[in-house]
Amino acid sequence: MITIHSINVKRPKIRVREYNAWIKCVVSGYGKKLGEVAYIFCDDEKILEVNNQYLGHNYYTDVITFDYTENETINGDIFISLDTVGSNAEELGIAFDDELNRIMIHGILHLCGFKDKNPIDKAEMTRQEDAALEKLRVNCY
Repeated sequence: MITIHSINVKRPKIRVREYNAWIKCVVSGYGKKLGEVAYIFCDDEKILEVNNQYLGHNYYTDVITFDYTENETINGDIFISLDTVGSNAEELGIAFDDELNRIMIHGILHLCGFKDKNPIDKAEMTRQEDAALEKLRVNCY
């Protein structure tokens, strides 16, 4: 089950029941089960604070995923900076909601075991994001 929280920002309009079903559909495709996943939407300053405090990184980012997965049940906290999502969407020339969906599923894919630290892994992550976003478009749930 997913939960939605916000810190220093207005909570985006997320249809929790629909997104819960979508995420279940995506994770089941990897042989996983959806446990407890919390999305924490925040501003750039909060994500910088989290990045500094927990990861020792002194830079802004769009998403930070804390993985508490047990066996095949994914659990975690996914911090998303809505400021950076907006900047990225503008830079890419896409709708804010489209970029938000990509970042939301990006965090889930990390919980499913996908990495993105090198070019090969990044390319695979993008392929998996695209496949997951297609499931949202065709209502796989």
